[in-house]
Amino acid sequence: MTGLLWTLLVAYGLTFAALRLMLGRGWAGYLAIDTPNVRSLHASPIPRVGGLVMIPVALASSLVFAQPPRLVLALAAGLCAVSFIDDRWGLPVFLRLIAHALAVIVLCRSFEPSLSTWTFALAAVTLIWSINLFNFMDGTDGLAGGMALFGFSAFGWTMLDAMPEMAYLAFSLAAAAAGFLMLNISPARVFMGDAGSVPLGFLAGGIGLTGWLQNAWPVWFPLLVFSPFVADASVTLMKRVLRKEKFWQAHRDHYYQRLVRMGWSHRKLALAEYVLMAACGASALIMLHVGLELQMLGLSLWIAAYSGVMLFIDSRWAKGAASRGGQA
Repeated sequence: MTGLLWTLLVAYGLTFAALRLMLGRGWAGYLAIDTPNVRSLHASPIPRVGGLVMIPVALASSLVFAQPPRLVLALAAGLCAVSFIDDRWGLPVFLRLIAHALAVIVLCRSFEPSLSTWTFALAAVTLIWSINLFNFMDGTDGLAGGMALFGFSAFGWTMLDAMPEMAYLAFSLAAAAAGFLMLNISPARVFMGDAGSVPLGFLAGGIGLTGWLQNAWPVWFPLLVFSPFVADASVTLMKRVLRKEKFWQAHRDHYYQRLVRMGWSHRKLALAEYVLMAACGASALIMLHVGLELQMLGLSLWIAAYSGVMLFIDSRWAKGAASRGGQA
């Protein structure tokens, strides 16, 4: 437990201290800046270097105090590097997707022969979606960092006895996210950028898959833990596909974005999401210790709750669009 405490302190402290130094010296502005556009929810340029600090610190601290699979660390580091190039100079969509697919395929191949052909294909698609949904949901102060804090904490707690090396990695990510959040809570002084959101999505999916293959949890567990992102991003994508929109383009149609556009402050949204994230994580941990029938009941209740909230937001949004003359 002493090693775990040091892991948490180092990941949190180094992330916070490094970002404070970069912002204080003005270095962050030279690395990558998020300039507002018509799809943004912020009004002034903000450095997006949080991931460039948070991910390397988390990976290094977990490696120092434990021995997580080095392949996972290397793939996450590679995605962080490629994504920072995108943050700084921009990359075509197809190059980003190629990088994501390569990392996912390499990770999935490392699990063979545990994965059948169909399971391999399903796992690969799920991991690519995990990468992108985390990226899609990183659009307001404190949201993606909060999901990393709560989600990876739940992973770490569950794996601590059975898979301590993976638990250390999860807790390192959660602690680094906490250090980042100190400067990302509204009003944000720094953004995560793709260098943070892309590897976080990859690791959320990768650790989730690892835990399932190692019988640390059932397949629904990581989906419920990260359901605040899974539900919003997946339903939004399906609606855009059904409307025959260019779903791969940036937009402001996610439910969290609509709440901000309807008048919620970034801080109010973040606090509400934190309550939801904590509830999802806590209920997932509790449901691991009950029978299958109660697990299915719990999942059904969460599906009903998400459906109700989304329908309510859709209704309020439609009324607002009607009052604006049909402009969404």
